[in-house]
Order: sequence, then structure tokens, then C-alpha cells
Amino acid sequence: MILSSDDTLGREPRLAAEHRDAETLRRSRTDPEAFAELYDRYFGELYRYAARRVDGTADDLAAEVFLIAFSQRGRYDPDRGPIRAWLYGITTHLIKRHRRAEVRGYRALARMSAEPPSDASDERLVARAAASAVRGRLAAALGRLTARDRDTLLLVAWAELSHSEAAAALGVPVGTVASRLHRARRQLREALGDTNPTQEVFSGRESRNG
Repeated sequence: MILSSDDTLGREPRLAAEHRDAETLRRSRTDPEAFAELYDRYFGELYRYAARRVDGTADDLAAEVFLIAFSQRGRYDPDRGPIRAWLYGITTHLIKRHRRAEVRGYRALARMSAEPPSDASDERLVARAAASAVRGRLAAALGRLTARDRDTLLLVAWAELSHSEAAAALGVPVGTVASRLHRARRQLREALGDTNPTQEVFSGRESRNG
């Protein structure tokens, strides 16, 4: 399976992190320099997530996420989800500006992955080509998903958000996240012919989906 539905792993560390983040943001409202702690904590992972989706603009995009978050820190509502999910929600909103570039990137990866190895007698090259072909089919399939389904799938698979965190990030009910994931998984499985892309592409822990 591409994604699982077990949400029992790491619950206490996540709750501790959420409490720590909320306290940091609270302090930043009277001590703006405290916000740098959230930047240091999350810039790297937000940059890596953005780079997998819109390579070439990820640095600026991740920086803009924190500019927006800083300016809106006084309006953050903890009842709408943890701060990490809030930051990924801002990231997703900014990625909308780059939809065409993102889809072009998936198509380019699909084309490159279709190229044959330079030496078919080398077993390692053949193995790499086979793995590359899987990634290529996956990239093509990702490019064919609707933007909403792709956002939802990648927040869970690449950002490792739970269903509830993804719902908070996207501003939709948890049931909507579940239905989008079900639809996206089905389309990917159909495109991959039951090949599991987890090891090569969905390399994050995939058990945080409650």
C-alpha cells in the first residue's frame, strides 16, 4: 500500500512538539525575536518539501512562508490545528502560484525516466533503469492528479502530516482528506500497475494518518 492508516506511532512526541510550538508563537507576539525559533525549527523541512514540488523556487517560497506566518502570528488560532500544519497550509497556498511549473516538472521526470540505460549488459544500470521507470510512471501520475488531490496526497506522503493535520493545513474536513487520498491512491495504483513506489518516492514515515 502507498499509505497506511495507523496513527498510533509517535503521538506523545507530536503533542509535546505542538505544545512547544504554540508556546513559542505565544511568546513571539510580545517578543518578535522568539519567532526565529520556529524558523530554525521548520525552514529546512518546508524548503525540502517545496523543492520536491517546485524545484528552483523553493528557497524563496520557504522564506515567504515565514514572512507570511510572522505577519499573521497574532491571528493564529490553535483550535484550527498545530502550527506545523498551519505552516504547511501557507506553503500549499503559495505553491498554487507554481502549478504549471510543478506539472511540467513531473512530466519532465517521466520523460527522463523513460530513457534506456547506456549499457544494457550492466545489471546495476538495468536495475536503476527499472527503479527510474517506476519513478517516471509515478511522476506522470502525480501530474495527472487534480491539484486538490495532489496537495492532499503529498502533504500526507511527503510532509508526513496526519489526516487531521492535513485537514487543518487545507482548511477542509478530515473526511474530505480521506476521500481525496482514496481517489489519489486509486489513480496511482492504476498508473503503476500495482508497483509500490514507497521506497523510492514516498520515503517518509507513512503511519501518521489519524
